[in-house]
Amino acid sequence: MSRDFIRILPTAVLLLALAAPVSAAPAPSVWIATWGASQQIPEPQNALPPESLRDSTIREIFHLSAAGPALRVHLSNAFGATPLRLTSVHIARPLSPASSSTDPATGHALTFSGAPGVTIPPGAEYVSDPIVYPVAPLADLAVTFHLDTPPEPQTGHPGARATTWYVHGDSTAASELTNPRHVDHWYFITAIDVLAPAGAASIVALGDSITDGHGATTNGNDRWTDVLAARLQRSPATANIGVSNQGIGGNHLLTDGLGPNVLARFDRDVLAPAGVRWLIVFEGVNDIGGLARLAEVPAARHAALVQSVLAAYAQIVARAHAHSLRVIGATITPYTGSNYYHPGPLSEADRVAVNQWIRTPGHFDAIVDFDAVVRDPQQPNRLLPAYDSGDHLHPSPAGYRAMGEAIPLTLFTN
Repeated sequence: MSRDFIRILPTAVLLLALAAPVSAAPAPSVWIATWGASQQIPEPQNALPPESLRDSTIREIFHLSAAGPALRVHLSNAFGATPLRLTSVHIARPLSPASSSTDPATGHALTFSGAPGVTIPPGAEYVSDPIVYPVAPLADLAVTFHLDTPPEPQTGHPGARATTWYVHGDSTAASELTNPRHVDHWYFITAIDVLAPAGAASIVALGDSITDGHGATTNGNDRWTDVLAARLQRSPATANIGVSNQGIGGNHLLTDGLGPNVLARFDRDVLAPAGVRWLIVFEGVNDIGGLARLAEVPAARHAALVQSVLAAYAQIVARAHAHSLRVIGATITPYTGSNYYHPGPLSEADRVAVNQWIRTPGHFDAIVDFDAVVRDPQQPNRLLPAYDSGDHLHPSPAGYRAMGEAIPLTLFTN
């Protein structure tokens, strides 16, 4: 039997299983997010065809951060205009992050108010009943569910950098899927929580494609947030801290790009994750780059954009502080040479001005200088070649590693 996962006790005895001996008071505990992904309407090329979802089993694999003796799974129909009906939902340990096969000794059904299935209304999210299911730090978890009729539009996370498997029929409890098809996107699952000791908490990383992991390795879990999570788990002082990646590729602070703008998705993606205590804000390059992507614009429009970006940051800080979150600002990394944005001197000056504001004390509670980490010292408006994925905008896995390693863990111990 796996050391990471054990056969599950019934949900009804969860509290008894976790409680201290009868003669002692139960140890206090909290739920924290050990994994998360922002939801959006998948673009047409990233959505599954409705016929592929009808009477289908979908298996998705998630790389957790913090450990815990029990867990629960969040399922989302945030963007659906019709109900999401799941007839069964199972969890198990995958044989590998890139495999559709699971360890049969670790499989177990989830329930919803004691029932095996759930109907999630349009725009809503449901949380499974908690179950005793110990997971180790940085473990992988497969979640498998069966739908009868898919909702429209779909709710998902296209930038998964992880493989999802699907077949027709109900195979949720099967450890082997027969001739499954696959895509590298996630659908309908938004968070996984673990039970943790009192004082445990989670970090939300709010960002765009550089947080989502464009340029990272599919099924490799080498985004900068993954690197941070691994470092947190290696230190006893931070081992009870989870990481929830709320990056969306192509996302904007101010306007809807790919996914809702940051201010529109703030409550769902920043405030809602369980146990959130810290927020890392690393967003703005798509706003800055997009202003003059097709043609240069007057300097006055550049100045107005910078002020709008700074005002959005101030809104984020104010809303986070209202919920007692500590907010860490991350400087915007270089992107000169990008074939998509091809920034000129005015756009680079905008980036420099925004970064100067981020670095100025009094705006954020702390900062992480990603710009200084990945820029080329000889050409500070460009990524260091060793950290460049090749498009001069997104870091490579080596760049993501440098970013994740540059975050002081002391930010999360004070």
